Amino acid sequence: MRDANKGQAEELDGQFLHIGIVQARFNEDITNALAKACIEELEALGVTSIDHVMVPGALEVPVALQAMAERAEYDALVALGCIIRGETYHFELVANESGAGVSRVSLDYNLPIANAILTTENLEQAIARQTEKGRDAARVAVEMACIMDDLNADMAEWVDDPDEEAEAEAEKNAR
Repeated sequence: MRDANKGQAEELDGQFLHIGIVQARFNEDITNALAKACIEELEALGVTSIDHVMVPGALEVPVALQAMAERAEYDALVALGCIIRGETYHFELVANESGAGVSRVSLDYNLPIANAILTTENLEQAIARQTEKGRDAARVAVEMACIMDDLNADMAEWVDDPDEEAEAEAEKNAR
């Protein structure tokens, strides 16, 4: 939704992040504009380590995201694409399956993925959203990478040290 109240995130710092981008080539004028806006925003947020790959269309985005996630070197990923409604059911199929695939990869790998695969009724709507959604994807990727880093650090503090636990068990059994 254009001009939506998205709330205000804290100041974002992506200088130590490694971000991967998967861009669908289909509707290339739109996806190129998404990628340009996304990369410019990532750089403005301090991200210098960016990998960018192209795939044929939106249905191929999840498998490329999965391959990147398998490498376990990214702090967050970005999915870029553009699906414009046509005259057949194909629009719903591509929109639903690409979105579900992106979410599945994110959950399976516990890795933030900013989904900026546009789904629009027509080319005019896609053009109207291409820059803002590219920037939004960059900001979401950086913010979620930082949130996940904080959550993972908090979780590490909650986990007991296995050596301490083994020592306590041995001491208990020695009594």
